[in-house]
Amino acid sequence: MTEIAEWVAPLATMIAAVMTAANLGARLTGLGFVVFTVGSIAWTMLGISTGQTSLIAANGFLTVVNMVGVWRWLGRQSTYEQGGRSAQVASHHSSAPSLFTASGIAGMGFEDCHGKRIGKAVEALLECRTGKVRHVVIASAAQNGLEEHLRAVPASAIVFGGEMARLRISASEFAMITPLHGNDWSEVGYRNEADCRRP
Repeated sequence: MTEIAEWVAPLATMIAAVMTAANLGARLTGLGFVVFTVGSIAWTMLGISTGQTSLIAANGFLTVVNMVGVWRWLGRQSTYEQGGRSAQVASHHSSAPSLFTASGIAGMGFEDCHGKRIGKAVEALLECRTGKVRHVVIASAAQNGLEEHLRAVPASAIVFGGEMARLRISASEFAMITPLHGNDWSEVGYRNEADCRRP
């Protein structure tokens, strides 16, 4: 039994770390916590068989934390995602304007007005007064391929879709937008939408 735990514990922990770090939705993250739980139980069993009290205590606590993660991501968060997804699917089959979840903007792919892939959204900035999307911050790969440039595009220059959004401007016009600097996006609030007007 100890030999099995010696293999299961590290493997489960490594696999779970990859699953949760990927951040590919509530279901996969929740399953990652299930695998984390298997790993922490295996570590606890290993601690019991080898008499390591600190290993038992640490992984006993982590087992409880991982079970909370399972409840949160496979229970509550998964319900939220499925509810939003069902509303989105239903709206596509109705005469009303199509809906998509606000949380779905982050990670949504973007292409330019000619269908060329630009990058993906990392955040949407909403107006306090109206609650409408004012800007979407889009990440695009730099020429060296090792870093990303973040640019804030006004919502008026975007046509949103269920899975993909399209800019009303070209890739070259998008590249002319001044990139944001690190974690300081304060200048976005002062930018004029004319920065992205179509000629």
